Amino acid sequence: MSDSIGDFLTRIRNAVQANHRVVEVPASNIKKRITEILYDQGFILSYKFVEDKVQDKIKIALKYDPMTGTPAISSIQRASTPGLRMYSGSNDIPRVINGLGVAIVSTSSGVMTDKQARKQNVGGEVICYVY
Repeated sequence: MSDSIGDFLTRIRNAVQANHRVVEVPASNIKKRITEILYDQGFILSYKFVEDKVQDKIKIALKYDPMTGTPAISSIQRASTPGLRMYSGSNDIPRVINGLGVAIVSTSSGVMTDKQARKQNVGGEVICYVY
């Protein structure tokens, strides 16, 4: 597989559309960091890193509104792909729905949200948009 982050985002998107409560994805360091950001921003309920002999996994509990059942993640899309990388300077990092959504950016200081990258005045590769 050439785009493991794209696969990670697609698994989450498909689980949300199918109203699954938990989704299990193969783990890597960047996927762990993206999962932590999704948790910190309130898009997922909880997560757990599971170590396995063959492949480490991440179990993600998806978040839904208890009254209406609508998911917290209405859209999660890949911005930069292996075929077309998308880089932004600190002043050019895109705002997602006027600041209501989150752009996840891979910078020289690590993977962080668009707001954190602007605050630290660093640019980098825009990985995905979540809202």
